[in-house]
Amino acid sequence: MLAALWPLTVGHLLAMLLVILPFALLVALVEWQRQIQIGASLLVIGFGIFLLVDRRHPRALARIRPTQLGLWSFAVAIAHGAGLMLVPIYLGLCREADLDQGHVAAGTLINANLGMAVLVSVVHATAMIAAGGCSAWLVYHYLGLKFVSRSWFNLDTSWAISLILVGAIALVFSLTD
Repeated sequence: MLAALWPLTVGHLLAMLLVILPFALLVALVEWQRQIQIGASLLVIGFGIFLLVDRRHPRALARIRPTQLGLWSFAVAIAHGAGLMLVPIYLGLCREADLDQGHVAAGTLINANLGMAVLVSVVHATAMIAAGGCSAWLVYHYLGLKFVSRSWFNLDTSWAISLILVGAIALVFSLTD
């Protein structure tokens, strides 16, 4: 289990960077900022709707070789929209008055420069893998592997709805600005 954490971390981090780095480069296009914000909002909304409509869950991705774990983590993170939730903050779609202190700090850090965006992605991937690894360890040692096979749950619907909500809120802010 411990050997699996590193490839999972790398795959998830690469997926987030693939999504967020192009948007980091778009910040330089200040004259197109509103159009980019609206497009990004629509992209997040569209991806959320796609996840709600396309209910298939690729079972082939559930059985992979250990040597392909990093690639699997990358593919699944991209398929589930890793990094898309960071795009509205990165593009400045959220106003400081509307944010709690944690989101204000994240927005300030991300808007600082490209290096900070990469650092924020690394910290996010580290927190994600720490929480996931701890959960996996607890399930493995206290509940057993049979628990996982008998209680399979899918959070795709809540993830899709959260993408739609974040995209809609960002769109409203973009259109009212």
